[in-house]
Amino acid sequence: MELVGSPEAARNASRIQRKFREAGLPVIHVQHIALSPSATFFLPDTYGAEINETVYPLGDEPVVVKHFPNAFRETKLQGILTQHAVTELTVVGMMTHMCIDTTVRAAHDAGLDVTLVGDACATKDLAFDGAMADAASVQIAYLAAIDGSFATVISTSAMVGE
Repeated sequence: MELVGSPEAARNASRIQRKFREAGLPVIHVQHIALSPSATFFLPDTYGAEINETVYPLGDEPVVVKHFPNAFRETKLQGILTQHAVTELTVVGMMTHMCIDTTVRAAHDAGLDVTLVGDACATKDLAFDGAMADAASVQIAYLAAIDGSFATVISTSAMVGE
């Protein structure tokens, strides 16, 4: 599942991750593993399901394995956030139009104050009913829909203070 701009988004996510580690803030990784027999990506024990080496977990950083777009659904994520007394959540990752959107909305519904780092996320071209939306348009549409209603959307530079 190749996404447009994913290397750049991963590098930005790494910058956010480094800032959180330096500040002693919890870093939680989410890994999607598909369990459906009809799945064509995120298959167990495949390269595409591995956490990108740019943002690989260090030490005892928790890895939440999920099987649905929503990282809260049937996972230990809420428990980890509660354990660390997290009330403000910063989200980065892949795919803006699916997992990021769904997880941000669920986090908001759970009462968390959510910041989404828009340029530390990536998406892909989408088609519907014969019409195409390029990845840049998909990204803008999803970030615009999320910003102000479910999260505050900012840039990596704003998050790291540059």
